[in-house]
Amino acid sequence: MKEIILLKSGELALKGLNRRNFEDLLMKNMRRRLKDLGSFKVTTAQSTFTVEPLEEGLDLDLAFERLSRVFGISALSRAAAVAKDINAIFEATGPYLADSLKAASTFKVEAKRADKNFPLKSPEICSQLGSKILQDFPHLKVDVRQPDLTINVEVRDKYAFIRGNQTKGAGGLPVGSSGRAALLISGGIDSPVAAWMMAKRGLELVAVHFASPPYTGPQAEAKVHDLLKKVAAYSGRIALFTIPFTKIQEEISKNCPQELFTVIMRRFMMKIAVEIAEKEDCKALITGESLAQVASQTIQALACTDDASTLPVFRPLIGMDKEDVIKISRKIETFDISIRPYEDCCTIFTPKRPRTRPVLKFVKAAESVLDIPALVVEALEGAQLMIIR
Repeated sequence: MKEIILLKSGELALKGLNRRNFEDLLMKNMRRRLKDLGSFKVTTAQSTFTVEPLEEGLDLDLAFERLSRVFGISALSRAAAVAKDINAIFEATGPYLADSLKAASTFKVEAKRADKNFPLKSPEICSQLGSKILQDFPHLKVDVRQPDLTINVEVRDKYAFIRGNQTKGAGGLPVGSSGRAALLISGGIDSPVAAWMMAKRGLELVAVHFASPPYTGPQAEAKVHDLLKKVAAYSGRIALFTIPFTKIQEEISKNCPQELFTVIMRRFMMKIAVEIAEKEDCKALITGESLAQVASQTIQALACTDDASTLPVFRPLIGMDKEDVIKISRKIETFDISIRPYEDCCTIFTPKRPRTRPVLKFVKAAESVLDIPALVVEALEGAQLMIIR
């Protein structure tokens, strides 16, 4: 008996003639996530993916944990691969699932006979294996509606697979299947959650962070790195561009009306992010903005911000309240990092009374005193690139 990992792709089953492209990309992402753990064989058949260790002693626990965070996988389980023989199935099921069987009060058996040459039909497999389980574990009762444990037997081309209850996967679409987008990331709660949500829809992420030394220090940047590492556990590698933003903020502070500082700053961020996005073949921007959460996120302020971008701006949190966002941030383990007390550039020079309903023509007039192209070019020339894994 050997142990493998079985994975189900949920949403990919809805794809049409290009479904194979999504499956190939998902397998590529799985292989990439397992590469440093040793040699694994990743295959697919009939909407089920199989991850088989090709060496002794590989860490299947860590492999399972990593795969549980790969977007495109709806459910996964460890399984015993045995000979396609009912007696071999009998002999393996009890010992392999012993801990789960002892902990359960009720169970049922489900069977899938993909190999139609197997002599027993699915109902016969269920009946005979169920009788054997009741004989070996007399404390159990059968419950076909809401069992504590569901024993699954899948008879396929080479092996019969035996597994217990499935673990829920990350869901969504394989990263890269929807293209690339540039994420504007701060050190707050919202933008890492926005990144995770859009990666779940198949976007490969390029991150853009704005730093304002000496007003922000290395701890603020380290905070962003740690946040992106948590996101990368789901999305895979992320290219992070850190942009020096101090001069731009100081120029805005000296030359523009204080109440428009935030919206003009956001417009600069958009212009710089668009430049990076186009060089990195990104087709959209992503932000963590939520409608009316702060002064820069009113309808009027967002309209002024969008005017500075030539690319679509995705805001997956736009209709969510803070509790919804915090719930996801705890799930993906970014919340405790986000609340570290290190300020990012968005909190520097914040006006006491920001304009909540800015008018675009007045915003443009206010920023026209600045040499916008030169400031953008200078910021881009100072950009630093880091790959986050």
